[in-house]
Amino acid sequence: MIDPDHPFYRPLWRRVLIPAVCLVWVIFELVAGEAFWAVIVGAIGAYATYKLFIEKRDPPQQRPLDTQED
Repeated sequence: MIDPDHPFYRPLWRRVLIPAVCLVWVIFELVAGEAFWAVIVGAIGAYATYKLFIEKRDPPQQRPLDTQED
């Protein structure tokens, strides 16, 4: 669902903003007394945090240089 290698997620502020918005939304839902929705949004925020910050990414594949055989 979240591809951390996509260019959209390259800027740090975007990767921080997504879980932060989820956290604010969780607090709003808890204050409103909606624990069910707080759990759902909390799970989405935890997933986004895992994918954007914790999961190990593969280094970009580099093409081998063309070598000339003599």
